[in-house]
Amino acid sequence: MTFDDGLLDDDQALARVDARLRHLAEGGARVRREAAAAEEALAEALSSLSESQPRAVVAAGPDSRLLRAVLEPVCPVPFVAWPAPGLPGWTGSLDLVVVLAPVGDDPGTAAAVAEAVRRGAQVVVAAPTGSLVADHAAGRYSVHLPTQTTDQLAVAVSVLDLLDRVHLGPQTDPGVVADALDEVAVACSPHRDLATNPAKILAIGIAEADPVLWGGTVLAARAARRVAESVRRATGRTALAADAEQLLAVLEAAAPADVFADPFADPTHEPRPALVLLDDGSQDPAVAATRDTLVRAAQDHGVRVERITSEAPSDVARYAAMLSTGTYAATYLQVGLDG
Repeated sequence: MTFDDGLLDDDQALARVDARLRHLAEGGARVRREAAAAEEALAEALSSLSESQPRAVVAAGPDSRLLRAVLEPVCPVPFVAWPAPGLPGWTGSLDLVVVLAPVGDDPGTAAAVAEAVRRGAQVVVAAPTGSLVADHAAGRYSVHLPTQTTDQLAVAVSVLDLLDRVHLGPQTDPGVVADALDEVAVACSPHRDLATNPAKILAIGIAEADPVLWGGTVLAARAARRVAESVRRATGRTALAADAEQLLAVLEAAAPADVFADPFADPTHEPRPALVLLDDGSQDPAVAATRDTLVRAAQDHGVRVERITSEAPSDVARYAAMLSTGTYAATYLQVGLDG
């Protein structure tokens, strides 16, 4: 399967993924919609949660991993992500249990919410009104944030906004996150040609390669994993997101590039890796040193280096922007390969 970059500016080819591109472009709108719908419930939650700091915060359910990536480095009280069924045995009335359930029909998550209510914990549940999870959240110390979409990121931003306001999480302004997503939608629009479109440029850069992705911070690493998933889903090709040690082994094992190789004439030709760095501007010396090590290894072995960056003003906004850019690139990669 060969990649035709001319298709990235072809209206007919782009029309085949119009629904996906529209969904990406509406990311900022979904964040604003969730924030507006949750405002009344947020006010109620602030009045109860601001009275005293919990002993610990437990993020329960299979959607808890995003909260873990955001909260674990900065939460001022012990934080536990619990994607398994149920709750930690020590969870009780002194703790706060937070649940993201954008769909709201998972019996295991509903059981965890019911258990938190039974134990007298403070509970914040983001789920659709009338859903299985929301119905199990009714309790004296429970707050239900009614969700409007199944967008995990948009729902998480509303919950993180609440935790920010009660000083349990980082600064999370839904408007800032939405603006960052809107900026990506403009920059990566199908109507912007491949000469100035960062997502189309990235798609071209990894089109003939097996991308290996790295993010130095916790959130950048999560974005790298999500982008790799999008590439695999869109193309069926290999895409690896991993720690630096694992990626170094891949880069150092790359065979020297053969400028005379003809992938069409040689059916045994295997794609070379391409290093994709998700750079959220972290000034941490360890992150910078590791990034430099990866780049040097790539250059020493003739491996192409691509970057996904964001200058949005908050950690969550930068995460959202990098994830959106990478997902746009995966979609354009699919367009070029489907020709």
